Order: sequence, then C-alpha cells, then structure tokens
Amino acid sequence: MENNYCVIMAGGVGSRFWPLSRQAKPKQFLDILGTGRTLIQQTFDRFSTFVPVENILVVTSVRYKDLVMEQLPELKKDQVLLEPLRRNTAPCVAYASYKIKIQNPKANIIVAPSDHLIIKEEEFVRQIKHGLDFIKTHDALLTLGIKPSRPETGYGYIQVKEKVSFNQLDNLFEVKTFTEKPNLDMAKIFLESGEFFWNSGIFLWSLPSILSAFDKYLSDVSALFAKGLKLYNTEDEVHFINKTYSECQGISIDYGVMEKAKNVYVLTADFGWSDLGTWGSLYENKQKDSDGNVIHGENVLIYDTTNCIVNLSDEKVAVLQGLNSYIVAESNDTLMICRKEDEQQIKQFVTDVRIQKGDSLV
Repeated sequence: MENNYCVIMAGGVGSRFWPLSRQAKPKQFLDILGTGRTLIQQTFDRFSTFVPVENILVVTSVRYKDLVMEQLPELKKDQVLLEPLRRNTAPCVAYASYKIKIQNPKANIIVAPSDHLIIKEEEFVRQIKHGLDFIKTHDALLTLGIKPSRPETGYGYIQVKEKVSFNQLDNLFEVKTFTEKPNLDMAKIFLESGEFFWNSGIFLWSLPSILSAFDKYLSDVSALFAKGLKLYNTEDEVHFINKTYSECQGISIDYGVMEKAKNVYVLTADFGWSDLGTWGSLYENKQKDSDGNVIHGENVLIYDTTNCIVNLSDEKVAVLQGLNSYIVAESNDTLMICRKEDEQQIKQFVTDVRIQKGDSLV
C-alpha cells in the first residue's frame, strides 16, 4: 500500500455548470450533489481508503490553492501542486510524476479527475485494486472504461480488442482505438457493437511506465519537467514551474500519450459513473419528482412544469409555469434559463457574458 499514489486533477473551471460554477469557485469545490461534501472532498474520501493520505497529490491552478487547503486540510502544502497556467492534462501528469519520482521510484499511480460521480463505491475500489495488481507486474498504461447505458454523444469512447489473461479477470482488454465524442448515429452504432466503452479519464500506471511513455511520445514535455528533479520540494520549485509552464505546450494525456502508445489496456466496469460535466448529466443522476423535475431551492413553486432541473438559492422565491425540459439556474444574482437540449451553448453564453458584462460574472 505504501507504493500506491493518487494524483487528483482539480484545475478545471467547469464552465458548462455556469452560473453555479464560476472561475472563482469551480464545480469541484461545490457540493453539487447535496451530500454535505464537495466533489473534490468526495474524490479524496474515495481514494484515501486505500492510498496513504501522504501519497495523495492534488494538481490545481495557483488561484485555487486556498480552496484546496481549506477543503482538504489533511494535505500538506507540498502535496498541492500549483499550475500557473492552464496547459491541459499531460503537463499536469508530468509535473506530478516527476514529483513522485523523488519520493518513490517504485510508485504505482492512479490519476483521476476531481469532479466525477461514483455511485457504487465498493465496486469502484474493487476494480481499482484489480488495476493496481495489473500495473504492478506489467509495463502497461491502463484506463477504466465504462459500460455504456445509452448512446451518449458527450463522452469519448474506447474500442476494445483481445481479452487479456490476468488473475482470472474477464474485463481486461487491449485497447484498439480511442474515439472522440461521436454524433448520435455513430454513438448508437458504438452501443450496439458491444466493443465500445465510455472513456472515464481515470488512469493507472507504474511510475517507470508513464515516464517511459512521456520520453517516447511527449519527449519535449518530459525533458522540461525532468530538468527540475533537483528543484522539486525546494524554494526554487515555484520559479521553475512558472518558467516550465510558460514554455510547455498544452496537450491532453489522452491525445499526447494514450492514443499513440502500444501498451494501452482498459479495465471495463460499471460502478455508476458520470463525469458530471453538464447540467444534463446532473439531472440524469438526481432523484426526480413525479413530473420528472429535479428541484433545488426551498421556495420554488412549479405549475404544469415537467422534466426540468431547477437550482435556485433557498432565499429566492420563484414561480415556474409551463416549462418542459429546461435548465433554470441562479447564482450570485445571475440567472440562466436554457433548454436542456441546447445546453452545449452554455460555454458560448459564458463567453458572451464575459465580453459584454465583465469577468466578475463568470
């Protein structure tokens, strides 16, 4: 267990959850599910059951340092890695990997987003432990694939090929292809084929395996972060990281490494997963009333309203009449009313509000 490490990626701004999620306090720091714990706290709770707390790293934006320390007081300052610029997930993974190399060259690493929903916690932990057993003994880059329940167009997909013989598992496969978000017709074909699984964005690998992959497929990124081996955990780390991020390309670990490597595997599972990326995904995962509505807010009155998700502050009185399949969300004196089917436009709404009304509202 002392070789188990977890890297929690927590630098996103969650703009598709606007206006609840803001740049100043993105969705990972909110109790979106109403459980009493924020999404990042739930993620920490999940992994700390089998990863030593001192082996958990959070990579986030420098602007969210105080939020992380406030919400995860169990962490020491050197366990919170601060990115000065947004550079997607590959630099984030490289930074954490080289930090871990100083501590434990034999580390086995789980990389996970900070804002996902896992309903079946015990099954999730069981599958992660199977994955750790595999990467301990194999030069493998492993991802978790989710058995699709519908032709979802908002997720990337993983196509599997041959089953891998290991510890009598029947859900471990070699990866054939990664596919970006498909259109509806293609998503239906993926679902019917039985060969495609949702890409969860959760990865497992040994430290030597991921550093080798960086050297092979993203050598420029690897070389930049390798220069800091004598500077990590010293007073010079911040200056080094600021300089490195200014020189580093922005690229995802999926595109930069996983789609190119030959030693990529997937553990397929069903543990009640959602990336909670949109209001629609939150709607799908919340309990609904008899009219199919999800209502958050003490003083919301509804009439002839169906299949809506409403998120209003308790002190606001709202009357909704005649709506079907809408998102109604309010935060900090900002109100958004949007058809659920058009929620992909929310990013554009955020851009327009920033241009016309200023950064303070986004």
